[in-house]
Amino acid sequence: MNHFKTLILVFLISLSFTGCKEDYTILPSEDPILLSTNNVSSLIDNSIVFTATKGGEEITALTTIYVNGEAIQGDTFTSNETGEYRAYATYDNLKSNEVVFNYHDGSEINFKKRVLIEDYTGTWCGYCTRVAKAIEQVFTSTDNAVAVAIHRDSSNPNSATYDPFNYDASVLENLLNTPGYPKGFLNRTILWKNPETEYVNQVLDLTQGENPKLGLAITNSLANNQLNIAVNVKKAKNFGDLKLVVYVLENGLIYEQKNYTTYYNSVNPVPDFEHNHVLRSSLTDLLGDNIPKEEFINDVYSVNYEIAVPSNVDNSQNIEVVAFVIDEDGKAINVRKANLGEDQDFEQI
Repeated sequence: MNHFKTLILVFLISLSFTGCKEDYTILPSEDPILLSTNNVSSLIDNSIVFTATKGGEEITALTTIYVNGEAIQGDTFTSNETGEYRAYATYDNLKSNEVVFNYHDGSEINFKKRVLIEDYTGTWCGYCTRVAKAIEQVFTSTDNAVAVAIHRDSSNPNSATYDPFNYDASVLENLLNTPGYPKGFLNRTILWKNPETEYVNQVLDLTQGENPKLGLAITNSLANNQLNIAVNVKKAKNFGDLKLVVYVLENGLIYEQKNYTTYYNSVNPVPDFEHNHVLRSSLTDLLGDNIPKEEFINDVYSVNYEIAVPSNVDNSQNIEVVAFVIDEDGKAINVRKANLGEDQDFEQI
């Protein structure tokens, strides 16, 4: 009897295991299609480029991309109409995620207008104090001017035109084709009228009027004698060929200054004259580095510089950075200056 009960118990246990068993097939998972764009906000008439991937592999050429429900040819879409657009891709009966982007005409975006002053000067130049005084007068009247002192003419201590801060800007001077010193140029190509102290309004006028459709923002830091500089350029309309110029300047340089004017109490030379905004290094070509149009992402172009502090800098704590963008005619569209350690936003208005 006990043997019979044991057989029944074994049978029931076996039956319970059999009842719990399921026959099923594990289906392989399907990698999703992921769609992305090179821009989420763009000026009208600029191209939006799509990229589709599946399982980490690019399959854009194998997909069909739809924008606002209509299939497009290839991976590029352009529109001359403002507004929001929605896109997705299909491949092998699969549908990607939806991406949203917009086109705008830039009509509501402007930037603070600043003027660039490039002062070609020299410690040996007795009339150069006239431009130095005029720049002081400009700074008294506006915060929207950026000055760069480009010292010339010789680095030879035995020369009558020796300047310890001399910077070879001959390629730029040859382009301007205006011999002699002093001379000041506004927004790179406009000659500041002489005597500059009587034409301060010529500079101030260039800070007025229609605001530019392009602005800059600079971030910089100094650590272990290394300068890290990020320059960002934002546009609110399409331009022709653009170039970027980036300068490293130094303030607080002390050296006597020849003076043939009545400024600075008519003293000649002026002992212990403080030279500011002195050009120490150009991180770009003096005539500017090209800004590739295709490298504007969401209408912003960004470039980074990591350099050792220029060897001619006396005090790295007195560094300032200047960046400006010039158009295809060589004229500065807008300019920005940053003190050491500054982290700037765009001056969008």
